Amino acid sequence: MNPSTAQAEVIVDELVRNGVRHAVLAPGSRNAPLAYALHRAAHAARLRLHVRIDERSAGFLALGLAARTRQPVPVFCTSGTAASNLHPAVSEAYHAGVPLLVITADRPPELRAAGANQTIDQHRLYGSEVRMFDELGVAEARSGQNAYWRSQVCRAWAAAACGMRGGPVHLNLPFREPLVPDGDTEWFEPLEGRPGGERWTEVADRGSSPSSLGRLTSGRGLVLVGDWGAEEASAWGERVGWPVLSEVGGVGVSGPAAISTGMWLLNLPEFIREHRPEQVLCVGRPTVFRQVQQLLADSGTEVLLAHGGIGWPAPAHNVREVAETFGVDSEGPGPVDPQWLTAWQQADQKASAALHAALDLERWPNGPAVAREVVDALPENSLLVLGSSNPSRDVALAARQRPDVLVHRNRGAAGIDGTVSTALGAAAGHGGPTYALLGDLTFLHDSNGLVLGPYEQRPDLTIVVFNDDGGGIFSLLEQGGPEHSDSFDRVFGTPHGTDLGRLCAAHGVEHVQVPGHAELRETLRPKPGLRVVEVRANRDELRAVHQRLHAAVRSALLG
Repeated sequence: MNPSTAQAEVIVDELVRNGVRHAVLAPGSRNAPLAYALHRAAHAARLRLHVRIDERSAGFLALGLAARTRQPVPVFCTSGTAASNLHPAVSEAYHAGVPLLVITADRPPELRAAGANQTIDQHRLYGSEVRMFDELGVAEARSGQNAYWRSQVCRAWAAAACGMRGGPVHLNLPFREPLVPDGDTEWFEPLEGRPGGERWTEVADRGSSPSSLGRLTSGRGLVLVGDWGAEEASAWGERVGWPVLSEVGGVGVSGPAAISTGMWLLNLPEFIREHRPEQVLCVGRPTVFRQVQQLLADSGTEVLLAHGGIGWPAPAHNVREVAETFGVDSEGPGPVDPQWLTAWQQADQKASAALHAALDLERWPNGPAVAREVVDALPENSLLVLGSSNPSRDVALAARQRPDVLVHRNRGAAGIDGTVSTALGAAAGHGGPTYALLGDLTFLHDSNGLVLGPYEQRPDLTIVVFNDDGGGIFSLLEQGGPEHSDSFDRVFGTPHGTDLGRLCAAHGVEHVQVPGHAELRETLRPKPGLRVVEVRANRDELRAVHQRLHAAVRSALLG
């Protein structure tokens, strides 16, 4: 057995011993030893192998799998710019706390010095956005290699999986030729792992509990749910009488304390002046709405943050206390003001009635109406993957309460990169009905995610694409103001004119275009396999629709 084959076989074996059940491979020549080892492990049913031709899509597929399974998922690629294409997924994993193992093949040092083809500097390629970097020594036929390789795999696994959530780790593996098995299965020393399939190195759980907040003192508080902890926060808010507001509105939050129109209420300064919380408990990192950032920066409100094991937001750098969790089993802040939660609930009822009445009057289709229809139609216990930009906002602003739906968003770095592949990975990890709501640019940005070969699994995933032919999100920002109309369409609207039906046909993916909301609801009935449901719209009225909805909510609450 040649050294490259021996090293690859040991690394894959030790990954399986550490708990790897899914692995993603973007094939190449330099990572051929790993490809053979992964194929053998998959053939033996030791893991499920997912093969992708595009490294960026492969990285986000692994990200989606890891985010849903909460276990490290390795993604393997060859050397050169292939490794660079994994960087967006690494950035998202780092900022979102997703346990991702990035395993890049490389040229050995003598080929790097010679300027060999497909060679870049992969040493610490992802900078500060990984929890650990290690470059293994080039495999050699000398004693001690088996123990060294297995030990480093365990070290990488522990680094990716440690803490409440996890993070990305980068292993760089230089391989010398030969890169393919030579038919010999003998190695001069045993290559077996520990008996009984155990890890080479066990990392002991020392039983340390996550830190909890201790300054929850007010009966007039507010819970803001960012990117984790919705279920726990909902129960806690109900128990202590604090309203619970989420960046995905009423989706994934439950109980009477959940305020589905929270993002509308926070955007009414007159309402907030009369209902200013004394404390805000921020669970995770909210990233979508400016009104949330303004509340967190309010000098009259004490901000307490449960960060879940990753970095924390501090818009005005005024966070009073930080901990890993807010203490799900704690008794709460003390005396409850019974009128406090009631006031928010009554406002929520008025705002919700006005919002949905106004939305019923709007011409179909528009983003908020489509988001509402999609959420209404989801089967119980569905997973909903939301694209960045407008889909996340539309669901938060227009969806009715659905506590039985799980939401996934790539909000670590909040890019539109790789969202189709993320949804595919999340669907495979979820194991139940999965839907995605994406804008057309987000969909097109990762259309390579639809490239699935005949050997690849096609999970039950319905991708709803709201196609308004360009960057609709900019219509709602400063760039979309009338004073910028002469330049808007070319440099922000960016119409593309792509025929999504033909694009899907080229990839062998079912495509359905729906003309109305009744047809949309019918089309969203559960169906096995992968399909794309397109809703075409005109974004010219998008800004005006949001203004009218805001006016309706404002009038209902303030007169």
